[in-house]
Amino acid sequence: MAETLKKGSRVTGAARDKLAADLKKQYDSGASIRALAEATGRSYGFVHRMLSESGVTLRGRGGATRGKKASSA
Repeated sequence: MAETLKKGSRVTGAARDKLAADLKKQYDSGASIRALAEATGRSYGFVHRMLSESGVTLRGRGGATRGKKASSA
């Protein structure tokens, strides 16, 4: 993973492209946005924005879904 970045520091140019590629690769292999944010020392919003900018299709939130109850026959 990319080294932990100093919180609040700007990420521009080639470093930003490399970070976006690293985040995209890890997200596509199953890492959550929260896990990526913690690993890089950045906020959830920053990681979300980087993924969106790099064209990733974001996953749904998951968890329990509300649908028809299965009939107990």
